[in-house]
Amino acid sequence: MLYFSKLRIVFITLISLFFIIIASSNLFKFDNELLNKKINLGLDLQGGSYLLLEIDNSPVIEQKLQNLTITIRNYFKEKKIQIKNIKIEGQNLSFSVDEKFKQTVLDVFTDEESDLNPYYQRFKTHQLDIAEENNLFAVNYSRQGIIELKTSSQDQALEIVRRRIDEIGTNEPNILKRGNDRILVELPGLDDPMRIKSLLGKTANLTFRFVTNNTEDSFGAEKLNYENSDEEAIVSKRIILSGDNLLDAQPRMNNETNETVVSFTLDRVGAKRFGKATSTGIGKQLAIVLDGKIISAPVIRDTIASGSGQISGGFTFQSATDLALLLRSGALPAPLNIIEERTVGPDLGQDSINAGIIALAIGFFLVVVFIFIKYKIFGLITNITLVLNLFILIGILTLFEATLTLPGIAGIILTVGMAVDANVLIFERIKEELKNEKNNLIAFDSGYTKSKTAILDANITTLLAAMILFFMGSGPIKGFSLTLGVGIFTTLFSVYFIARLLTVLYVSKNKDKENLI
Repeated sequence: MLYFSKLRIVFITLISLFFIIIASSNLFKFDNELLNKKINLGLDLQGGSYLLLEIDNSPVIEQKLQNLTITIRNYFKEKKIQIKNIKIEGQNLSFSVDEKFKQTVLDVFTDEESDLNPYYQRFKTHQLDIAEENNLFAVNYSRQGIIELKTSSQDQALEIVRRRIDEIGTNEPNILKRGNDRILVELPGLDDPMRIKSLLGKTANLTFRFVTNNTEDSFGAEKLNYENSDEEAIVSKRIILSGDNLLDAQPRMNNETNETVVSFTLDRVGAKRFGKATSTGIGKQLAIVLDGKIISAPVIRDTIASGSGQISGGFTFQSATDLALLLRSGALPAPLNIIEERTVGPDLGQDSINAGIIALAIGFFLVVVFIFIKYKIFGLITNITLVLNLFILIGILTLFEATLTLPGIAGIILTVGMAVDANVLIFERIKEELKNEKNNLIAFDSGYTKSKTAILDANITTLLAAMILFFMGSGPIKGFSLTLGVGIFTTLFSVYFIARLLTVLYVSKNKDKENLI
């Protein structure tokens, strides 16, 4: 029956007032933290920076091959097979064995259940390709191995990029995959992307390695330049410690030297390895290498077993802050190259906002006029409901500080249309009921009840489509699906609670009136 308890009336009133106040926080400033929220504007409305990054996977392949040399040595050492002349040339790894072990080595690499050369069970092809000539083996990544390596590299890079951008505090960044070696970054409201570009352009591959004068080091050695000078040093390729072992990094002021440093804390494994290296390497220089440049190379004076230390290198506080941020977020698996860069000005965004508001206003005005002419007082009730529906929708988006895009505005306009459609279905059904039922209260109640199935079917199917678009789509598509999905819930609430309440109040006072609608 058409009946609302006082408790339900109070509940509907409070809900509506709450979201009206929340929505108004976009226009007015409140001291309350809950009420001082705003809708974030997307790149197309607010302006900002657009970066398309490409992953350079060549260093990743070389690093993987470097790690593979150790794996191969240890694997065959356990099988009492000596690996000779192991070396890396480009993206190929080569080694030799005695004639009697040739077939055994081939079998290990070609076995379908090989631990050294996996993937066959999943892809019917191995991770590595191997060729042999005169007891000399050549190993490189297979096509499937390259694909998996690129996919893994992209996933890692995506997560690291997201961490770095989140550390800076950029509002609602949009970070997406493009193909298997590109990443799209959209930063609304960021007019000067130089710092972001600087942070994303650094791999942040931190290693601790001993300085050596022995160019014939068993692990290999290489000449590296100091970051802030032209000096060189020969550094062992043996990695004592890497950035993977860092738990935290923070900029600090060294009270003794009055210079800015980056203090770091190691995990349990890193602390143990660092302590062992410093105990056996007293008197040696320990080079701190970042992206192929030596930051500093202090002489080890004593064992460092605390699992913490500091990096000095003539930092400013800003550069120390950025370095700490890079180390906390982790190293990129591969360098990122910016292949496309655009800056969207705020004027263009404001033009989009104005165009969206004009479209919404024109559409809303035409709907309001049509509904009022068509249904008179009930048209007025519908129009009041539409206004409240918009306030509740914007209030929910504001409460969660959602990002509004131009397609999102289109979703709001579509919500208005769906709300009107629901009311039209109800009123037309009521007209049908009034032809056979003289009691206005019963006719109106039947109209609401019998139209419910059609309205729910239409809105549920639309909601399912919005959910698919949200989870499968990206960028602007998500913005459209978000406002549309939220709009479906606000529409159902406004139709079956607000509009029905106003209808009940009017019909109850005019229940004996003929031609009520």
